[in-house]
Amino acid sequence: MKPFAILALAATALTLTSCGDNLVAAKPLNVVSGHIVMSATPDRPAVGYFRVQGGPQPVQLVAVTADLAQRVEMHESVKENGVVTMKPLLRAGVPAEGELVFKQGGKHLMIWGINGAAVRAGKLPMAFVFTNNNNERILFDMVIKQPEATATIRMDHGAMDHGSTEQGAETAPDATKK
Repeated sequence: MKPFAILALAATALTLTSCGDNLVAAKPLNVVSGHIVMSATPDRPAVGYFRVQGGPQPVQLVAVTADLAQRVEMHESVKENGVVTMKPLLRAGVPAEGELVFKQGGKHLMIWGINGAAVRAGKLPMAFVFTNNNNERILFDMVIKQPEATATIRMDHGAMDHGSTEQGAETAPDATKK
């Protein structure tokens, strides 16, 4: 009887070990990189770029906030009728085990009034809010970079309409360049 009990215990241990491997293989939802580029003039907003690694379930990024900034908005640069415009985003999808990238020329953050202490420290703590687990928040320190002296493409975000966004739509209407 003892050899049977030992064999059963070994089989159970191997089964549990293989279950643990499956649990470890699933990577959690996470903000894996990001930075902010300050505007060349203090009256213009800074811009933020980042990458989110998706977890086991698809989710939506519904907000990005910062206690040390006056306002943070998600935007997307889109080409309509041959003209590039910028529109506010209310949400952005993060595919399961995929990634969401906010980068120059596409989705990005507009950040107004970053606290001077955060600029001097070189980082801005931000909270990324997702539609899972009762609006899960992931905290991430975005590195603050000074504006590049020679950029090949610059977009004048200050001349664009950054009005309030309307709930329920992916992209808010009537937010075109003036």
